[in-house]
Amino acid sequence: QVQLVESGGGLVQAGGSLRLSCAASGRTFRSYDVGWFRQAPGKEREFVSGVRRNSGSTGYADSVKGRFTISRDNAKNTVYLQMNSLKPEDTAVYYCAADRFLPASSNMGSENEYAYWGQGTQVTVSS
Repeated sequence: QVQLVESGGGLVQAGGSLRLSCAASGRTFRSYDVGWFRQAPGKEREFVSGVRRNSGSTGYADSVKGRFTISRDNAKNTVYLQMNSLKPEDTAVYYCAADRFLPASSNMGSENEYAYWGQGTQVTVSS
């Protein structure tokens, strides 16, 4: 099992930046695929970005491509989401999720594929 704790959220003006962190317990975090999802008020949770455990390959939602960057530091058991050029529509609770058994064919975008979730961190972007 792994426990996930997100941090780094806050209030920022449009055009600003934030870096979210997802810290994991356990010594095998390097064996997990990790995804970031977000849920805005009144909306369903949606995929933001993901990073593979082995190859380190990444994926992004179209809405954040070119603005957000996901990375992982396995030595620190942490995955980061650098968010630049933030927009009011990025306002949401951001969750990280992890799983050891995402299929190789997965695009990492389905929340049903992740067994472990953090509690979320609020990101608010003012206009």
